[in-house]
Amino acid sequence: MRLFFALWPPADAARILAGWSERAARATGGRRTLEGNIHLTLAFLGKADAERAIRAAKRVRGKAHQLPIDEARYVRANRMVWVAPRETPPALSALHESLAMALYREEFILERRPFAAHVTLIRDAQRAELPPLPAVEWPVEEFVLVRSTVSSRGASYEPLERFTLQP
Repeated sequence: MRLFFALWPPADAARILAGWSERAARATGGRRTLEGNIHLTLAFLGKADAERAIRAAKRVRGKAHQLPIDEARYVRANRMVWVAPRETPPALSALHESLAMALYREEFILERRPFAAHVTLIRDAQRAELPPLPAVEWPVEEFVLVRSTVSSRGASYEPLERFTLQP
């Protein structure tokens, strides 16, 4: 079972981002993330025990906050297009750090690279022409443990458990 923790956008934000990615994909080429799969990854666990992951997440204390989506970028090295906040909100950085520490205590080994809050919307992009980014309201009130499965149709994600953030 491949697992990861993520922030999931509300339906309106996912719809707006999917619409933007459709326009961007026409300009850049590439394969879009399906609207229902749009998310921001907090921690990728890979093949892991869900009970241990849930135990770790229950120890996380985080605050609800807004996630600004005010930057879009084509990353030539990875041939992808992502959107992100220009600056990671302090509450999101604190949430990520708290989750990473709780996972470490449960003996999960995470990637050692710095956290870069972003939402991948297009893979295999060929060029960098991006349309203007629309206004997106993304209130962050929870984080989610997700199971990922890959088939010939692509990736599908199933939320296993939700963890509410403090107001």
